[in-house]
Amino acid sequence: LFLSGLTAMEKKLAEYKCNTNEAIQLKLVRFPEDLEDENTTFNPEYSHQVFGDDEVAFGYKGLKILLYYIAGNLSTLFRIEYTSKVNEKFDCVEADDVESKIREIIPPGFCTNTDDFVSLLEKEVNFKPFGMLLHTYSIHNEEAGEDIMYQIYKADMTCPGFREYHERLQTFLMWFIETASFIDVDDERWNYFLVFEKYNKDGATLFATVGYMTVYNYYVYPDKTRPRVSQMLILPPFQGEGHGAQLLETVHRYYMSSPTVLDITAEDPSENYVKLRDFVLVKLCQDLLCFSPVKLMQGFSQEMVTEAQQKLKINKQHTRRVYEILRLRATNMGDAEQSRSYRLDVKRRLIGPYKKKQRELAKMRRCLRPEEMTNQLNQIDLNLQREQLEESFQQLVSDYRRVLERLAQA
Repeated sequence: LFLSGLTAMEKKLAEYKCNTNEAIQLKLVRFPEDLEDENTTFNPEYSHQVFGDDEVAFGYKGLKILLYYIAGNLSTLFRIEYTSKVNEKFDCVEADDVESKIREIIPPGFCTNTDDFVSLLEKEVNFKPFGMLLHTYSIHNEEAGEDIMYQIYKADMTCPGFREYHERLQTFLMWFIETASFIDVDDERWNYFLVFEKYNKDGATLFATVGYMTVYNYYVYPDKTRPRVSQMLILPPFQGEGHGAQLLETVHRYYMSSPTVLDITAEDPSENYVKLRDFVLVKLCQDLLCFSPVKLMQGFSQEMVTEAQQKLKINKQHTRRVYEILRLRATNMGDAEQSRSYRLDVKRRLIGPYKKKQRELAKMRRCLRPEEMTNQLNQIDLNLQREQLEESFQQLVSDYRRVLERLAQA
């Protein structure tokens, strides 16, 4: 009896679990009618930093967590809706305090009702981008049947209103970057680069937030800096349109003009960021003399490292990838000799970490095991290593080909 009772209770409680990635509804609002339009809604990719690894909120049926932002200055509407909630008196369990979890990451001063939000929307015409304009570009929009204009600005905390705006902007990191963290804005070594779209509303020109990047300027003895890309986010409604590449290239060009910058790095980059960076850096490097087809075929050289660093602020490790991608383009992979030479060249770089591991293992085993066993194990290891190496190589080549395809279309 007790068991069946428990399962009935469990069943009942299970109905009160909501997936927070589905419950959280985000919007970037330009017009009052966007509020009712489901096509303008998007959801988080992640909510584990706020709601735990299960990404579940307990205690509600039909839970909706509305986080609506005005497209430009990101003034926020935050509301929670649900069809029913567990009741402590009857169910002897308590619902999660969803509101306080969200309040922890969004800055105070948000609206809680739609009317206040809509009246703020009317003032949006006064919103202008922060800081200094670095770059303007346009992208043809199929749906609208016209070119849309975008601008990239460099801002800092001295721009009036930027500190508050940045607090609202960085809340998006929690939903779209797996290991996001908020930064210490009082540290003056941070640079902020912002992308905006220009759009028209009732004959006026307004600006909508598209995405941004934060870069930290590390000091390098005696008188240089090494900017390190920390976070980069293009908001979901704008993803896949090429804004990331525009932003990264603009940031590179900004630092290229500075004599005190050594080179640019990135902190713990995601796979997507690496693909983006490959594309941008190859695009920047392809016209350098040191990357001419003849020189590519002679192998990776110090000249490439020096020229890429001095002219384009690209570090050695990234220059090596650029070389491999451009060499792939210059190689006829149908030619046995050329393709073998390329394969060896890349695998020689890939095998570095394996060899180091191998040496460490050998040291350990000498202490632990008799001789004949070690040899056998080394043999197994070598075969496994060859397989893994081949796999890494194939994966790399397919990534490189994608970069080259994108480059051919650019």
